Amino acid sequence: MSFTFCPRCASPLAEREFAEDGGPMQRRACPDTACGFVQYENPTPAVGVLIEHEGSMVLFRGAGWPEGFFALVTGYLEKNEEPLKAVAREVKEETNLDVVETEIIGNYIFERKNEVMLCYFAKCVGEIRLSPELADYKRYAPHELRPWPRATGFAVADWMRSRGLEVEFIERPPIQVTPRTS
Repeated sequence: MSFTFCPRCASPLAEREFAEDGGPMQRRACPDTACGFVQYENPTPAVGVLIEHEGSMVLFRGAGWPEGFFALVTGYLEKNEEPLKAVAREVKEETNLDVVETEIIGNYIFERKNEVMLCYFAKCVGEIRLSPELADYKRYAPHELRPWPRATGFAVADWMRSRGLEVEFIERPPIQVTPRTS
């Protein structure tokens, strides 16, 4: 969340330079140094899940995404939620599948939405039923996956490399990002 006014004293925030370990850093802060509010804009943690179901890799198209673009199931961690619990919850909520096995792929920055994506591979069972957040899904053999050059696409590429598969990136079409409201 980005503030225009200080949430403590209502003064308009201003850009100020702060000395940090990595060198000077510009941050929005209250001009009243007695107030002391600094807006850090730390990234939001989220999970991304590459799903294997019935021997196929399954990618999903989000509602409102361009036709033909499929990606991972993703979602935000809830307060005090462990990442693996978030993986199981998001997969169940969005696809109706049950996670039976997981392995970490890696962590990736998604600059556009200021997120840190904790990406996992999950073997899942059950019948796919899409939530309203998803419009469609598509099955792939592992070697047919074509990652995209951003966040969760890098996770797909790393997963493929870990299995000795050749990686060929596609260009990802632009997606309108809806700001998080909750």
